[in-house]
Amino acid sequence: MTTLPVPAPEVRLLGLTGAPGVGKSTLAAALGRPVVPMDGFHYADAELERRGLRDRKGAPDTFDAEGYAVLLRRVAAGEPEVVAPAYDRAVEQPLAGALWVPPTGPVVTEGNYLLLDEPRWAAVREAVDVVWHLHLDDAVRRERLVVRHVRFGKSPEEARAWVERVDEPNARLVEAAAVRADRVVEVG
Repeated sequence: MTTLPVPAPEVRLLGLTGAPGVGKSTLAAALGRPVVPMDGFHYADAELERRGLRDRKGAPDTFDAEGYAVLLRRVAAGEPEVVAPAYDRAVEQPLAGALWVPPTGPVVTEGNYLLLDEPRWAAVREAVDVVWHLHLDDAVRRERLVVRHVRFGKSPEEARAWVERVDEPNARLVEAAAVRADRVVEVG
């Protein structure tokens, strides 16, 4: 992983974005700061099924972007009792009220759609001080995704099909939005 500087002291919220499988969560954890993951704002499978979106889980419309933006604004304001949701990959579901966010100091938020040029996602970008877009060789990134999907229960064939049908269209959206990043970082 690329070595990156710690955000400047005036940066309350640092956003890390990039295509699925690029290493956002890994880098966020390595920075040693509290992390608010976008994945905590996945709609639960029951809601995805109600909306007819279960087969597209991970696409922009399968997240509560409005709720994410509200929580990030609370973090930016330094509210003392902010508790964010996490995401449990073992069950592939959000976990409400799992992460306490301190009222001072830098906080990292990471997710695919921080720079997406859509009104509901623009509110997320407005709450974040600085956004770094992470980029990785596509073949390496896709293979990481397949390995992740297999580790959490899909067969290799199901994993590859999911990557091509769901993750790659999302990756194209994320890469197109990279032009709005404050910094583009090649990771390895």
